[in-house]
Amino acid sequence: MKTFQEFITEVYDRDVMGSSQIRRQGEGGRVGANRKKSEPEKRRMKAAGGGTMVPAKTYKDRKDIGSQKQRSEREQQPTRERGSAGLSIRDQQRKAAMERRAKKPGAKTPSASELLKKKTTKAVSPGYNQQKASGYNRTERQKLQRTGDRIIKDIRKGKNKPASDYEK
Repeated sequence: MKTFQEFITEVYDRDVMGSSQIRRQGEGGRVGANRKKSEPEKRRMKAAGGGTMVPAKTYKDRKDIGSQKQRSEREQQPTRERGSAGLSIRDQQRKAAMERRAKKPGAKTPSASELLKKKTTKAVSPGYNQQKASGYNRTERQKLQRTGDRIIKDIRKGKNKPASDYEK
């Protein structure tokens, strides 16, 4: 019969556990957990056509699930040796102009308090209301728009069509 201490040392080997990088993979071989929203959590809607809106369908899984991206794919790699960039001609001109302005008497340089001051944002007018979704999909909206444009064009040209031609 093993003692509790012997049993624990067999189960939890400190050398192996400390150096290993065992991570739980998510479903489908993806790295990490699936963080997609469930159906009731989704707020994104799409036009189903005929003036109705339905919840957007679930997204497709990415093709690169389960593979780690290399660092060279994630970050832009340097093309030249370090310190070779320097200033471009335009930046040199701008820097020289700023130095000339700073030398002029009465030149105003911003103080630290001015630089740290919060910028004011434009206030939205209280009467603004966001436009409601029509429920029509793109092709239906285009069709309605073009029908209206055609009617207006006919009226401008002076074509005497009966009103029944335009009513649906």
